[in-house]
Amino acid sequence: MAVQDLEYLLAPDGVTDERFLRARSSFWEYCKLRNPKFFRSERKYLEELANCLQNLYEGKLINPTTGEPYKKMMMNLPPRHGKSYTLTLYCQWLLGKSNTNRIISVSYNETLAGRFARNVRDDIDATKLDPKLVVFSDVFPTTRIKQGDASTQLWSLEGQFFNYLATGFGGTITGVGCSIGVIDDPIKNDKEAFNDRVLDEQWAWYCDTFLSRIEEGGLQIVNMTRWSTKDLCGRLLQNDAGDWYIFCRPAYDEVSGKMLCEELLSKKNYFKRRTLTSDAIADANYQQKPVDVKGKLYSTFATYKELPRKADGTPGFEKIISYTDTADTGSDKLCSIAAGQLAGQGYVLDVVYTDEPMETTEPLVAAQLHDYHVDIAKIESNNGGRGFARSVERLLWEQYADRTVAIEWFHQSENKQARILSGASYVMRNLYYPENWDRRWPEYYRDMNTYQRSGKNAHDDAPDATTGIAEMLQGDGQGEFIVY
Repeated sequence: MAVQDLEYLLAPDGVTDERFLRARSSFWEYCKLRNPKFFRSERKYLEELANCLQNLYEGKLINPTTGEPYKKMMMNLPPRHGKSYTLTLYCQWLLGKSNTNRIISVSYNETLAGRFARNVRDDIDATKLDPKLVVFSDVFPTTRIKQGDASTQLWSLEGQFFNYLATGFGGTITGVGCSIGVIDDPIKNDKEAFNDRVLDEQWAWYCDTFLSRIEEGGLQIVNMTRWSTKDLCGRLLQNDAGDWYIFCRPAYDEVSGKMLCEELLSKKNYFKRRTLTSDAIADANYQQKPVDVKGKLYSTFATYKELPRKADGTPGFEKIISYTDTADTGSDKLCSIAAGQLAGQGYVLDVVYTDEPMETTEPLVAAQLHDYHVDIAKIESNNGGRGFARSVERLLWEQYADRTVAIEWFHQSENKQARILSGASYVMRNLYYPENWDRRWPEYYRDMNTYQRSGKNAHDDAPDATTGIAEMLQGDGQGEFIVY
């Protein structure tokens, strides 16, 4: 029998090129064929990832505890290291292997879900324009998109009624089930990564909606950069860690001193980026070491639904106080908090938290003091605070004809870190936030929730000003106060 005849028997659809035949049987070969510049042999972690994904599909990724094949896999890699791109190629390869595979992919929102789905669909439907380039149909010529399926987020292959659905987290999934469920980067940014409400909503949607669409024996893949022990991966591991195969690679190997991929993230840039953020965030984002809730300074925050009221319906406060921590350096943020005081407890009414220049923050603070009828406002004068305080007082008179606010500027002589640590317990017990404070002041919320008891913190402006409010509630005379 001629070699040509043998190849035809191996590939009855007419494919005889050995490269294409290898790409059918090996996902790693498919990746290299589709993008040889990115999927290079020296990038061993990508080869390992591709082989793990293939073994998951073929039932060869064995759980050492049960002896059974894994059905669930987590991918935790640093940003920009090809994890989502690899998954789009994986979805193509799976549909080429069998047009009976049904995939549901979930991303952070509908826009990203549509982009993921479009990349899968357009590659399958691509026309070969350059003979030097390899397209999907070179490897799987009989797998084609069904004509008339115009939607990029819900489509099928020829001969099938459904093959692919893409949606955003929280979206509706009705009428279809899947053999492969993919969750790709459910967290938008660090603001949401430490937002309890967002994380709770994602977990509820995963349990109530996503799981109901996975068919018996179906595969699950969760791809995300780790952030918090309360993120989706953290909760899955807390509930059934033994069921998940974890493919985790840090950007920097602390033992060997080598980067995961020097071309994608050099050691020089890695350590430079670490200087620009806190150790906790850097470890989570690049090293896949999620922020441990045990390391947070503030473990809980009290909230209120309604403010205390007097018999006539007006707010029942003894007085309204404000504390402002002006930005000391270009990377710092101004934080100004207005709160109602009642029996030694505080109810946060408003927060101004921004890195905008003084020409912007002075009017913002003046408006806050006026709008919330602040009685006493204390402004740190360590670095330009005295001039800031005088400008705010001037704006109060010129714009609002308001001289009811007693403004005090002062030099904060106490150690900032020591003040924050010693005041944390009082803050957690006696300072109340509105229930929706995560949405009203997301950056302030994030910085309060991620502040670490030990180690470097990128920003301490939020805890510093919050500690100042706590000191005012307790009547502590921290620093040297001057009233004018």
